[in-house]
Amino acid sequence: MKGSILFEAIVFLSGAVICVPLAKRLGLSSVLGYLLAGILIGPYVLGFVGEEGEDILHFAEFGVVMMLFLIGLEIEPKNFWGMRKTILGMGGTQVIGTMLLSYLGFSFFGYGWKVALTISMAVALSSTAITLQTIKEKRLLNTTYGASSFSILLFQDIIVILMLAVIPLLATSDPTASAAAHSNADHSALIDNLPIGLQTLAVILSVVTVVVTGRYLIVPLLRVVAMARVRELLTASALLIVLGITFLMQLVGLSPALGAFLGGVVLATSEFKHELESTLEPFKGLLLGLFFMAVGASINFIVIGEYPLLISGLVIGVILIKGIVLFAVGSLFKMKIDQKLLLTVGLAQIGEFAFVLLSFAYQLNILDTGQLDMMLVVTALTMTLAPILGLLNERFVLARIGTKKTEHGPIDHIAKSHKVILVGFGHFGSTVGRFLRASGVEATILDQDSNRVELLRKMGFDVYYGDATRLELLESAGISDAHILVCAIDDPDISIPLAKSLKEKFPDLKLMFRAKNRYDAYELLQLGIENVYRESLETSVKLAADVLHHMGHRKYTVHRQSQKFIQYDEESLRRLSDRPKSRKEYIFKVREEIQQQEKQLEEDLKRGIISDDRQWDTHEMQMSARKKSPPN
Repeated sequence: MKGSILFEAIVFLSGAVICVPLAKRLGLSSVLGYLLAGILIGPYVLGFVGEEGEDILHFAEFGVVMMLFLIGLEIEPKNFWGMRKTILGMGGTQVIGTMLLSYLGFSFFGYGWKVALTISMAVALSSTAITLQTIKEKRLLNTTYGASSFSILLFQDIIVILMLAVIPLLATSDPTASAAAHSNADHSALIDNLPIGLQTLAVILSVVTVVVTGRYLIVPLLRVVAMARVRELLTASALLIVLGITFLMQLVGLSPALGAFLGGVVLATSEFKHELESTLEPFKGLLLGLFFMAVGASINFIVIGEYPLLISGLVIGVILIKGIVLFAVGSLFKMKIDQKLLLTVGLAQIGEFAFVLLSFAYQLNILDTGQLDMMLVVTALTMTLAPILGLLNERFVLARIGTKKTEHGPIDHIAKSHKVILVGFGHFGSTVGRFLRASGVEATILDQDSNRVELLRKMGFDVYYGDATRLELLESAGISDAHILVCAIDDPDISIPLAKSLKEKFPDLKLMFRAKNRYDAYELLQLGIENVYRESLETSVKLAADVLHHMGHRKYTVHRQSQKFIQYDEESLRRLSDRPKSRKEYIFKVREEIQQQEKQLEEDLKRGIISDDRQWDTHEMQMSARKKSPPN
């Protein structure tokens, strides 16, 4: 039973359920909770997970791939292109500087140049999973630190392709051994045996395939799936997209994470952006948690016990080298002191792609077993220490010498959201949206009718497909930063539950809801929604006002009376919403309200509040009104 998939699933889930809430209660990050859970269930503590932990690590790396896809969805292509200087500048400086210092350090301690170069490549990489997860938890993605970290990590994901291409050149001179090792490598590609020119062409074609497929095949496919209105199909489609891109990248030997990121960027302008985000977010979170636990389980305490001083020295040395380079990069790009310290500590660990590089180098006989085990332990330990160092930096360093204000610099591009979210873009919602846009107010618009979304996008509206009753979709649409949410949906089975969940989850958000009739309005008012708009009230009153005007009543008088009628009816609505709803009592109270409303309107006319105001009526209108007026 111990080796069964079901038993391992129970073990991993139990570890997460126990350790992550405990870590959060102690003020630690969820990443550290997952890592501690992995250590506890691993082969060197409780022993629930044994040698098969390496296979779990490879599977869990899919969480990193999915995370890069979701990040790509947050970046529009024009913004991605605008980041190129930051990516090349900060990322290139960090990788080259870290590799140079690491190479000198390992060469100084007697390692051969091939081994020193290979290890320095691994050391130059930071953990995308840990860094971005921590940034997201602390809501620092839109700070200078968050944007800079993302640029550096993205460059690392790109440069890892070149590193994987260079490592075979460092291998043993025995061509048979190298070929055999390369064929057994986890990342072996379909194009490995092709001439170098054809390999390059295949890589270029794979990137073009991702771009063209995303734009001209995936979006139309999602529209067809959306028309079926089956949520499971959309989930399956989202997973198919990520799995397909990952498979293609592996075939040509590229980084799956980089390919997934590129696919996300391509789909960032589609109407399905927020729906894909909300659909994949739970899978990403679960797989990333599994990845962190697998990293914790992979820490070899036997190696630590045999070489405690060496391992400790390497861990400290790696963190210091990376920290020095990162601090220098921050200074070179004129970051403030608090942002520099966040960058220095946040990326001072070795990343998940180091597992791939080191294992590949071992298979090519560049590293021996002892060197591989040692560096795998150092990698896992630096990843484990990263959240702890971040916590110490935040509590004891930044609190004294830095400011903790969020900075919105020129690279504040990752999350695009508006202060208004408009849910439902039918006839009612489109009128609201058009008026807002005409007045210079942009809104993030969500609608569940894929046909309408496609049509409106062709008309120039920035509309996204998705089920807005799903809170994760609203979160991906930026509800945490929004000021107002307008619900223009006419179905009370959707709007009422949505109102309940929004009042509970986002109590400070101003909610403005459409109500189909008085009874829906009663329910919304009882939920505490102060801004309720009955769809037929204004139109009905306007029609009645036009009738009066055509019968000879003065236009301004009719306008004032119609506004009074709406005011009194709204006040009546709120009074009735608090009354018991037995049919007999309700009818009695409604009759009372109608009589009172008619009496108030009649008294307004008798008082002559507006009898002398003729500024709206031209001479022609007055003459026409006299002709139409019925004889006394």
